[in-house]
Amino acid sequence: MANEFQRRKLRGVFAAFDTDGDGCLRQNDFEALTERWSRLPAVRRDAGLRGRVEALMMGWWDHLLTVADTNHDGKVDMGEFLALVDRLPVLREVVTATADTVFDAVDENGDGRISRAEHGRLVDVWHGRSVETGDVFGLLDLDGDGYLSRSEFALLWEQFWISGDPSEAGNVMCGRVPEH
Repeated sequence: MANEFQRRKLRGVFAAFDTDGDGCLRQNDFEALTERWSRLPAVRRDAGLRGRVEALMMGWWDHLLTVADTNHDGKVDMGEFLALVDRLPVLREVVTATADTVFDAVDENGDGRISRAEHGRLVDVWHGRSVETGDVFGLLDLDGDGYLSRSEFALLWEQFWISGDPSEAGNVMCGRVPEH
């Protein structure tokens, strides 16, 4: 059963995904997300990565529609989306499989690590607007080297999607979780 922290976190995810703000997730929201992510510098210059990002975003939609659209109306409302949190631990492989594509999309200079500035762009593209993150990067940088390695990122990404423990660093991967 989802705890209140997970519900707040997923409400934030829902808001980021609901690009038109109509209170339901639909295919057009994920098409808009794909467009938003396609503007990242690494994605713009690499057609293969652009294809992976599109497959990832639209794959999220297909998977979400399959597992969360319980009334089969072709859209996912907040209640259906929040019910998904109970299934996330069994979808661990689906979640972790997306980490590499997101990492590659955010790693603008291809150096195999994500800098503070690159992470800031991840948060902004996630929300579709500029978001003040404070020092969340300091929480995410588990080894304190000033970057997120691919392995750090994979762990943090999994925590972001699955963790119900507010003390786990990955929960702030896409910005702070709203208090209410």
